[in-house]
Amino acid sequence: MPPFASRLATARGWVDPHALPQYMDGAAVAGNAPPDAKQLTLNTLGAYGVGTPDSFAHAAGREIRVTRIDVEPRGDKLEAVVVAEVQANAGMLNGAGLVHGGCLCYLVDLCGAMPLVALGVVQNTNAVGVTQAMNIFFHSPASLETCMQITSTSIVLGRRIMAARCEIADKDSGRMIATSLLGKMQPKL
Repeated sequence: MPPFASRLATARGWVDPHALPQYMDGAAVAGNAPPDAKQLTLNTLGAYGVGTPDSFAHAAGREIRVTRIDVEPRGDKLEAVVVAEVQANAGMLNGAGLVHGGCLCYLVDLCGAMPLVALGVVQNTNAVGVTQAMNIFFHSPASLETCMQITSTSIVLGRRIMAARCEIADKDSGRMIATSLLGKMQPKL
């Protein structure tokens, strides 16, 4: 089998966020993160997470709206927090009319990675990686009327291993829908 090759892979690492096409407008995102961290995080979301209309779960991914990206000192390290919103739509629902658990996992995978990407941009290191593990707890259902607020926080950003926590809540009521711990790693190219 030939070695893995990606049109986005570079000699520097898995992805160079500067080489990605622009996705959305980073200037519309609130928070104290530098403008390039906001835009490059959005670009990474668009290229890797949302993709093209024939990509997996494109209809769900394109509904993600990043509203805030903050990077703050926490002790002797930096912590990134990304807040996003997703309005549930018919394509996200299961047969019972509730947001499918698989869709929630997809949203955690994308949104949980965003604070790591933002922190990587700020620290000039590659933090895209691939998902290694996801531990998700489902607390309550989300219906078609639900606007989900997703808050993701970096936990650790190492050279090969990264982790973030992700919380999905009903934006209007604050009711917790799901919480997760997301582990990512840098693949060896």
